Amino acid sequence: MIRTALTDAQWAIIAPHCLGRESDPGRAGLDPRLFVEVVLWMARAGCPWRDLPDDFGKWNTVFKRFRCWVKADAFYRMFRALAENADLGYVMIPSR
Repeated sequence: MIRTALTDAQWAIIAPHCLGRESDPGRAGLDPRLFVEVVLWMARAGCPWRDLPDDFGKWNTVFKRFRCWVKADAFYRMFRALAENADLGYVMIPSR
């Protein structure tokens, strides 16, 4: 299992910005928190998508989900929500 990066408090802030909730139509990933943790792990590890450990699912499926979230600005919205937290007041976000 991967070492997690998100605290429960951080997850509570970003969870509403995830795509593929149960109320959304269509097929979605089963565990959005695990998916966000995998993306954070990839950023820390600096490895290519093709080297994603099998425990996280098929690399191409995870990558397609990542691209979908990027196109929908999900990560941008998560970062903005986290930056609004007083504990992260030092984070500067450029306006879009």
